[in-house]
Parts: sequence; structure tokens; C-alpha cells
Amino acid sequence: MNKTILITGGAGFIGVNSATAFANKGWHVVVVDNLSRRGTDLNLAWLQNQHDIDFEKVDIRDVEAINALFKQYKPEVVLHLAAQVAVTTSVINPREDFEINALGTLNVLEAVRLQCPDTFFINASTNKVYGKMEDLGVVERNGRYEYDKLTCGVPEHRSLDFHSPYGCSKGVADQYTIDYARVYGLRTVTLRQSCIYGPRQFGIEDQGWVAWFTIAAMLNKEITVYGNGKQIRDVLHVEDLIEAYFSVIEKSDVISGESLNIGGGPENTLSLLELLGYLESTLEKKITPLWDDWRPGDQPVFVCDLEKAKRTIGWEPKISVEDGVIKLISWVKDHSQLFE
Repeated sequence: MNKTILITGGAGFIGVNSATAFANKGWHVVVVDNLSRRGTDLNLAWLQNQHDIDFEKVDIRDVEAINALFKQYKPEVVLHLAAQVAVTTSVINPREDFEINALGTLNVLEAVRLQCPDTFFINASTNKVYGKMEDLGVVERNGRYEYDKLTCGVPEHRSLDFHSPYGCSKGVADQYTIDYARVYGLRTVTLRQSCIYGPRQFGIEDQGWVAWFTIAAMLNKEITVYGNGKQIRDVLHVEDLIEAYFSVIEKSDVISGESLNIGGGPENTLSLLELLGYLESTLEKKITPLWDDWRPGDQPVFVCDLEKAKRTIGWEPKISVEDGVIKLISWVKDHSQLFE
């Protein structure tokens, strides 16, 4: 009998890519989503056209519905992707952000504990749990910000310092995930994901910047750069992220109760200005962005240290930034009607 994976937020960008990958490997896939996010209805229709999956329209804030789902399916694996994903939105509406990210994650963890305690729970966390890290020296080199001395990036043992309501709510979920392994003996892992990009990502201005810049540049939409554009991130193609999901499942007994950085690492960094320059060159068009102030919680640099992931689950990124952006450009070109 096929193993079952239940994916919360499964109609989102990472969700549909993950659902496809697991279905291709013969898993029984259950997608749970409330379809509140732009593009999720399109993603779901595409997914259902490709694969025989189960879909449940449920909000993770609905305790009774979530418990009923877990009692019904008793999945071997839960991939918890459902979230409010934008820092700016969290600043505008911190209560909703908390209810989705913190309370919603607690609801899912409790459903696992009460209905299927042998299930392996994967939490999609974020690098924002590390905060602004203002104590780390940041310097400008070659027109971009970089850590002065932290050449390998930020390790998991770095003290957490939530900054912004989003950082707080995701940080709560991150720590609850770890603690449910300690206190209740559940099998859990929290993955502190960096900037993920790839196909079926309907990037918007306050979330998914690699996709948003690419889509906007190709469709001649306005692009606003917040700050000076020299801030850098390690970026990761969604195909590499999904390989990390398979790796943690294979090593679930080894990695349970742990946190792992999953990002592009030092080899796959990109500044906003560098992406714009790369798009100008590749698309052969001039891009003139608008400029605005720095946004709350924006780190001048974030690059994660991948040593623990390499050591414990044998994973590291394989798709370069250049190849990944080319893949994204190709997808946007073939699906431009979705953005009209």
C-alpha cells in the first residue's frame, strides 16, 4: 500500500511542486488548503489535471476539521507549508498572522499528537527566526553587502531573535515543532528555509522576490526596490528544496527534534541589483526600478550555513542561481497568460 503524505498549504507554490514530486514517486498525496492565496485555485486545477490526489478544503485554524482529517488519513508524513508568508502583511495584521502561523501550526501538531503520533512532521520554517543579527559585521564588497567574517553563513546554533510579527509567529511554530519532539516524543523536524523560487510561483511584491522581479520584468510591470538593492540572500530552487524533503524523510530517525537550514548557502547568493542586472542581460531589455525605504525586519544579508544539512542528511543544492533563473524565465514565458 502506498505511503500517504498530507501537505498543508498544498495548493501553494511549494505545495504543488512537492505534491507533484511525491505523486511521481508513488505516494498517496492529500492536499489541504483553504485556497485563500492568489493563484492557488489555478495551481490546484493544474495539479488535479496531472495527478490523482485527494483535496480537502480546510483552514488550519479550524481545530475540529484538522483533527477529523488526521483521524481519517493517518498519514506517514505531514509536510506543513500552510502559512501567512509576508513580513509586510504581518505588520499590518499581526493577529491574523499569529492565528495562521503560530496557532495554526499548534493545531496541526496537536492533531498529529492526538490522532497519528507515529507520523513524521516536517515544518517549513524561515530564516527570519534569526532576526536582523545586528551584532554581525556587515561590509560592502563589490556593490553588495556581505558578512564581514562569517564566510560560511549563519549556523543553526545561532541565537534566535524574532524581528517583525512574522518572525515571531514563525519562530513560535519553529520552537513548538522542536519541543513536541522533546516533550511528547513525536518525530518532527523544522526546516529554516531561505528564499525559494521556481515554477508555479505567483510572486508578489512583498513575498517571493526572485519570481516577482522575473515576472514583472518580463511583463513590463513596475518593480520597486526597497532599501538600496545591495542586500543579499541565499536563494534555492524549489527542485532542490524538494530533494531536501525526501532526504529528511529518509533520515527521519536521525534528524527528529532538530532544526536544519535549507537554503542556497554561500555558493548561491544574489543581491536585488544583481538579479535585475541578470534579467536585463538575459531578457535584453532595460529595467528601471522605483525606489523606496527599507522595510521592517529586512536583513541587509542573510546566508545560511549548510554544514549540518550536508552532514546529517547528505543534502546540498545542485541548481545554480543562473540555471534556476533561466528555468523560471522559461516557465513564465510559457505561462504568461496566468499573469494577465
